[in-house]
Amino acid sequence: MANTLTGLIPDLYAALDKVSRELTGYIPAVSHDLSGTQAALNENITVHVAPTAAAADITPAMVLTEPADQIIAPVSVAITKSRSVPFAYTGEEQRGLNNGAGYLSVQANMMAQAMRTLVNEVEVDTALETARTASRAYGVAGTTPFASTLDDIAEVKKILKDNGAPMGDLQYVMDTSAGAALYKLTQLTNVNEAGDEGLLRQGMIGARPLNGMSLRESGNSANLTGNAIVGTVTVTGANAIGATTINITTAAASSLTALKGDFIVFAGDTNKYVIAADVTIGASTTGDVIIAAPGLLIATAGTEAVTGSAAFVANSAFDKGAIQLVTRAPAMPEEGDARIDSTVIQDPMSGLAFEVSVWAGQRKVRYEVALAWGVKGIKPEHVVTNLG
Repeated sequence: MANTLTGLIPDLYAALDKVSRELTGYIPAVSHDLSGTQAALNENITVHVAPTAAAADITPAMVLTEPADQIIAPVSVAITKSRSVPFAYTGEEQRGLNNGAGYLSVQANMMAQAMRTLVNEVEVDTALETARTASRAYGVAGTTPFASTLDDIAEVKKILKDNGAPMGDLQYVMDTSAGAALYKLTQLTNVNEAGDEGLLRQGMIGARPLNGMSLRESGNSANLTGNAIVGTVTVTGANAIGATTINITTAAASSLTALKGDFIVFAGDTNKYVIAADVTIGASTTGDVIIAAPGLLIATAGTEAVTGSAAFVANSAFDKGAIQLVTRAPAMPEEGDARIDSTVIQDPMSGLAFEVSVWAGQRKVRYEVALAWGVKGIKPEHVVTNLG
């Protein structure tokens, strides 16, 4: 049987230029891990993260001293979704389309829309995982950054520096509201201040790093609802710098409910610590809140009041390697299946490679655009949320 997909590829790429597309900022900004391309659905791929090392005094001796043991904590990454967008045509439908716009042109547009659907799903998952991985947050919840200055870029980079994040491949992904505010800053649009006319004439923020960060916009940034703290909630006891498990006590008729990715603030400490695990603590109860590494920057003595976050948009600053995205074509049986043709098409906007397949039925064909993927944040210290 003649190849039914190869001849469609030029039409498909033409359609990709015409179909509406949301901005994809997170997918190209994160690390694409190819080590998991052979993993089965929901099979864990182990990524090893080295622990913080401790120094010791040198004591000369004729006998070797035993080095302290270290625990290499593995982080699991898995392909958690295998998704497709299918559509079908009968012979009569194809004949009718050929009397108008043309069957191949309509088919190419439908495939482009299918890719758009899957790209948006991957972007949503990647944005949410990045927000849930963050170590700390900066800014004001519900307030778009860059209202008048570039201070937010400097402050989130300071947090990354303080956390020891690598500086060589920093990314900053913002929603379109933050992007619009950034475009209005005269220090970027005035050629005499910016140094060139790229932003003024072409809107070329993404082509130029700003303060050492590659800037991108996303049409699917994570929107977090914030946590609910009711009544009086306090820290139970002393916690040293670096602690990540904070014991909390609620008074009568008080409670704390928070989701991973929300932030929490302790009285006497201006840092906004990101919560690393969902938590619910009812009235007159003591429970633990887990915050992301590197943990507390200011020790608690106990009885500090606890406040939470309002709803916010999570703009993200991070090292590229902190977020791992694994993608591949959905698995096919070793014996093959009933498809009559299959090919791989790379989306030029996101860089994702999709499997496009066709199955023959009785006077009917079924097309499918498919992708399997998983995303995991592996290094909270290298991720910061810029509140919007």
